[in-house]
Amino acid sequence: MRKDLLLIWMIIFCLGFTLSFSRPGRAPFAMRISCGAQQDSQTKPTQTHWLKDLGYTGGIAANGTRPSYISPPLRTLRYFPLSEGPQNCYNINGVPKGHYSIRIFFGIVIQHSATSEPLFDISIDGTLIHSLKPGWTNEDDQVFSEALVFLNNGSVSICFHSTGHGDPAILSIEILEIDEKAYYFGPQWGQEVMLRTVKRLSCGYGQSKFGIDYGGDPWGGDRFWRHIQTFGQGSDQPRSVETEIKKASLPPNFYPESLYQSALVSTDSEPELTYTMDVDPNRNYSIWLHFAEIDNSVTAAGQRVFDVMINGHVILRDVDIINMSGDRYTALVLNATIPVDGRTLTITLHPTGDSNAIISAIEIFEIIMVESKTISEEVKALQTLKTALGLPSRFGWNGDPCVPQEHPWTGADCQLNRSIGKWVIDGLDLNNQGLKGFLPNDISRLQNLHTLNLSGNSIHGAIPSSLGTITSLEVLDLSYNLLNGSIPESLGQLISLQRLNLNGNSLSGRVPEALGGRLLHRASFNFTDNSGLCGIPGLPTCGAHLSAGAKVGIGLGACFAFLFLVTCSVCWWKRRQNILRAKQIAARAAPYAKARTHLSDIQLTKHQSHSHSHHHHRHHHHSNARTAAENGPILLS
Repeated sequence: MRKDLLLIWMIIFCLGFTLSFSRPGRAPFAMRISCGAQQDSQTKPTQTHWLKDLGYTGGIAANGTRPSYISPPLRTLRYFPLSEGPQNCYNINGVPKGHYSIRIFFGIVIQHSATSEPLFDISIDGTLIHSLKPGWTNEDDQVFSEALVFLNNGSVSICFHSTGHGDPAILSIEILEIDEKAYYFGPQWGQEVMLRTVKRLSCGYGQSKFGIDYGGDPWGGDRFWRHIQTFGQGSDQPRSVETEIKKASLPPNFYPESLYQSALVSTDSEPELTYTMDVDPNRNYSIWLHFAEIDNSVTAAGQRVFDVMINGHVILRDVDIINMSGDRYTALVLNATIPVDGRTLTITLHPTGDSNAIISAIEIFEIIMVESKTISEEVKALQTLKTALGLPSRFGWNGDPCVPQEHPWTGADCQLNRSIGKWVIDGLDLNNQGLKGFLPNDISRLQNLHTLNLSGNSIHGAIPSSLGTITSLEVLDLSYNLLNGSIPESLGQLISLQRLNLNGNSLSGRVPEALGGRLLHRASFNFTDNSGLCGIPGLPTCGAHLSAGAKVGIGLGACFAFLFLVTCSVCWWKRRQNILRAKQIAARAAPYAKARTHLSDIQLTKHQSHSHSHHHHRHHHHSNARTAAENGPILLS
């Protein structure tokens, strides 16, 4: 029965090691960044290549010190004062799709106190992986944070979140590709999970080393193994051999052979081996235990059998290293995943017979579920808005707006859309923040907004008509800014709008009729202090509604009428001047004109008299002619 149970445990916890994975035919991708450095460099004795500082969103480059001898021998760092924003990131592109070990080393700014120990949070692609605790500078394996993650988009965002306890200071960042199936621990394993390294211990004789120092395969990710020579209380003693260890550096984890050439063995007086450490409560942990039978006193299966207990519960029963690995000097790796409610994790190897317990190494990972991210379209919209509004550096607005949930962007309210498994922005409140930019059309990408409050700033320009496409808007407050132009007709499409404040701007023109109609639905609108608005009760009455063409025609007609009036006025003025000039001339010539008029009158009188006389003479002549005919010829003079 026990053998069957043990077989079941082996299938569940060791599936990743019973499978055979082919090793890729290339070197693993590796990117190492020396933060704050202005040029690439190499460090001895391994000749490790470091890239100059790149991909950061802010911060200040400075000279720094290493808090531990295991830190990379680099002289610069980048730190992020709160004036640069509450969160700052390294956004690294050009990372191929794959499985990676990401390690961040912390530093101390030389200009600051030598005892300065900043405490801050770290996230990878929006998932919080680590919170620094007081005293981290005194623990070698706490001067860095490491997580195993899947990267699928060709990039990774590593962010540092201020907690009010000093400025985050980063010495280096390493992005090291590992085997696709590395640290497979069971059904939960996958792209929705990150593993944060809590502890790696190399037991027995030896020194604290990185995998490259151990001569480990590069696909192992260059892990750091902290040496521990005893679990304490005189319950164990170290053992070591130089004998070759079989089945050590195998895929997918590629453990270095020398890891199994030393071990801790319990004593006859204290047959149990017990290791205890502090952990964060209410988390799930993946525990990896490494064994190899290197004790000369054990030569065959059945001579050393023990149970593995975690926090008092038997997790693996009847472990027989020789039987399970197949031989002496052969590596065996067992894995168990457990929840921990308290703050202590205790691993106990309890012999079931007269033998002692033995162990070569321990690995402990916290299992972290990957956070859902914010819809990429909305992230882009906020980044555009950040630029357009000239958001001050103190806002930060780097990384993901909604995650980690402990560090959302200032002014952004988030809601998890469970139907699509993404976060959305349902509120944006940036009132009275001294913003001086304009509203970009891309604001319409925030299609899940219920509230938009940008009041009390100095935002100028027109209200973008694209705002009318955010049909979920219930509150829109743009009051007390420098907005001009007209209110877009599209705002009438906001059927959910309950409060609209546009007062205190320089808007003009007719308020859209659709908005006026919303007043009947108990909506609250404020258009005051806009001298050019009209069209609803409380505002001036607008003139007859004219089309644009009609307005142009009226304008042209008015121009022509004005020109006609000007022309007529000029002509009248010139004629008047001519008349006045003529009168002046006539006035100067008055005596001569009077004389000519009198003479003409005499001549006219004479003419009239002569004409009358001539008429009379002709009448008399005809009479005389008849007499002459009767009396004879008469001479006329």
